[in-house]
Amino acid sequence: MLTAVMAVTFVALLYFQIMYLENMVKMRDEQFTEGVMRSLNTTSEFLEKQETLYFLEQDVNIIESSLYDSYGSHGDTNLKYSVENPDGSVTKYTLSSEVEAGRSGAFSFPSATQNIGARYGTMQEVIRSQYLYQKGLLNEVILSILKDSGIRPIMERADSTVIRNCLSAELANNGVNVPFAFALMNPHNDIVYTTEGFRQKDIETYSISVFANTDASYTLCVQFPTKNTYIFKSVRFIIPTLAFTVILLVIFVYTLILAFRQKNLAEMKTDFINNMTHELKTPISTISLAGQMLSDPSIRKSQSSLSHLSEVIVEESKRLRFQVEKVLQLSILDKTGSTLKFTEVNANSIIYNVVNTFKLKVEKQGGTLDARLDALEDEIMVDEMQFTNVIFNLLDNALKYMKEDVEPRLEIVTSDLPGKRLEIRIADNGIGIKREDAKHIFEKFYRVSTGNRHDVKGFGLGLAYVKKMITAFGGTISVESEFGEGSVFIITLPLAGDAK
Repeated sequence: MLTAVMAVTFVALLYFQIMYLENMVKMRDEQFTEGVMRSLNTTSEFLEKQETLYFLEQDVNIIESSLYDSYGSHGDTNLKYSVENPDGSVTKYTLSSEVEAGRSGAFSFPSATQNIGARYGTMQEVIRSQYLYQKGLLNEVILSILKDSGIRPIMERADSTVIRNCLSAELANNGVNVPFAFALMNPHNDIVYTTEGFRQKDIETYSISVFANTDASYTLCVQFPTKNTYIFKSVRFIIPTLAFTVILLVIFVYTLILAFRQKNLAEMKTDFINNMTHELKTPISTISLAGQMLSDPSIRKSQSSLSHLSEVIVEESKRLRFQVEKVLQLSILDKTGSTLKFTEVNANSIIYNVVNTFKLKVEKQGGTLDARLDALEDEIMVDEMQFTNVIFNLLDNALKYMKEDVEPRLEIVTSDLPGKRLEIRIADNGIGIKREDAKHIFEKFYRVSTGNRHDVKGFGLGLAYVKKMITAFGGTISVESEFGEGSVFIITLPLAGDAK
């Protein structure tokens, strides 16, 4: 329950942090987009205002030049001009002016000797005429923009330097301090010009129409190659917290795995103790019973009974000694390095002796044990006693896990391998090992079982001891097995000259 609560807590914490990071990135992206579009709008308005100013200056210069030429050439003190009204009619105006000496084109109001009413009326007329003049001038500017803007070259209307300076200033004002590239597109979406670094594909592009109210509308496109880096930097303070959470989650999972392994190990140790108690109790009880029977005078008088009891005591003593040796192997597993005595031995010779001893046990079960010692180079550097025990353990295991009502057939083969290595293969026709069990058979206390009831007596130390010894000798051991088809244990060892 505690594990489940902690797991849910960690997963929820990690989920919320990821969601927070995602929302922060989304918010930064929206802020970035808003700042860019605001800057583009301002730039577009600036270009349009520049174009209006250009036409206004052009028309003012033309009209002023025309008025000046007319006044200067005729010397008339009355200024006459006309303005085209929106409905197409033309209104003509005349302004009375006086020419001051030496100042051509300077205008003044009527003499101060005139009455105030006349002067006031003249002023209203002048202001009204000036208003109508300016209104007409603006109308002419608007008509010029609509008529002549398409004729004016786009490079003059939207100069790249002007756009770059304006964009840089506006982006900085909106907090977007990121390198950018831009391009100007014509109404047919063809590129008019681009700056260095602009790409037409595979990158996010922001665009806005410029001169949209004229006959020739263009599109200004802007790209930010380092946008993702910029957004990442703005939220990078969240990354360490996310990393720490992931590290804690990994540590939690690892601790959980260790806890379950320790739990399984504790269960296997409990099984080991129970099994060991049973294994030791049986021969002790048998020896104790035989001793009690020997104390009976009637038994001592029977030579056959004495002989039988002696054999029982000897056999059970051997069995007890064998079980004790198995228990002692547990301590050897934990302090291998300090107990091994390496010597150079002949592997074929040791295996031959073990086979001759073990063959009687196999034949007693009605089976056969074949040895094919084909290795030409068999000098290895091992602890002779422990190496003998390894071979004996594997043969004993093969015999214990034989099929019922099937004669056991065991085979041991030695052969040379490339790289100056010796291979030893021990095969049997026993019950085999399931694939899920084969991965664990070399673990301490592990035993293939059905439920809690073991099919064959043992402590689960034999194969763990074998692997520990082979590893200490600098070799490897593996198993090839199919359930119901038997097993093959494969040992490879370095030759004496290459042993480390």
